Amino acid sequence: MSRAFVFPGQGAQTIGMGRELADAYPASKAVFDEVDEALGEKLSSLIWEGEADELTLTQNAQPALMATSLAAMRALEAEGVSIEAAGFVAGHSLGEYSALAAAGSLSVGDTAKLLRTRGQAMQEAVPVGVGAMAALLGLDFETAKSVAEEAAQGEVCQAANDNDPAQVVVSGHKGAVERAVEIAKGKGARRAVMLPVSAPFHCALMQPAADVMAEALSGVTIKAPSVPLVANVRAEAVTDPDTIRKLLVEQVTGSVRWRESVAYMASEGVTSIWEIGAGKALIGMVRRIAKDVETRNVGTPDDVRAAAESLND
Repeated sequence: MSRAFVFPGQGAQTIGMGRELADAYPASKAVFDEVDEALGEKLSSLIWEGEADELTLTQNAQPALMATSLAAMRALEAEGVSIEAAGFVAGHSLGEYSALAAAGSLSVGDTAKLLRTRGQAMQEAVPVGVGAMAALLGLDFETAKSVAEEAAQGEVCQAANDNDPAQVVVSGHKGAVERAVEIAKGKGARRAVMLPVSAPFHCALMQPAADVMAEALSGVTIKAPSVPLVANVRAEAVTDPDTIRKLLVEQVTGSVRWRESVAYMASEGVTSIWEIGAGKALIGMVRRIAKDVETRNVGTPDDVRAAAESLND
């Protein structure tokens, strides 16, 4: 059986995530300590005891979710499951950084700093209220893309996340995204809803953030990952450090091609996908994309032990 490890993106954060892992596994606790040290603040206190509104801020949510994913990965390793137990790694948006850290391509400290920078840059790229995102449910990607193009009317409106066969997220100027919601309903969308996000991610409006990340990434060591990364913007495996650096910049304004990424892994023989970290959003998408692929969540000590035991059966 070939498996892939996938890492969640923004929206999966909850107060208390990762705490059981840190209590149960010294290696997991060390991840949170390392992130705290890299950022020069107790992000772990915010994650475990803070206010949800503060954790949800992009600049906090991004490194926090990475820390939780890496804590789960370290717990797996403590139970004898190495990253090489996967044939591929992938992550949804910021989860791509978690995937690279898990595969030894980026250090945990560098990843935390990059995600703090990325979160701040994405938040600052567009004034609050200027941009928006909406989920179009029940439309395929090509239809959703045509909806976005029709809605643009001289503004930015792009298909930002191709999540699964019936969920596409569009992003851009608020007025254009609101038009897309109405057009989508007219084209048979089951639902079309504005999302409670603070900025229009993964569209051309994020170019200022892409410029910031190009500079930030230029000063960071990126090694070849020990397991190939299925990159968001290409939906295929990459291992070359220079290519990864370039794609992480493109990813800020580019579409997250999650549906194609999962289909690619399945076509390459992946029969089992584990979501490493907080939440279960990716597994839900995987089930709608590749129905024959087995899925598993690894976010608590019980999950970790069950996952490790599954490899020994």
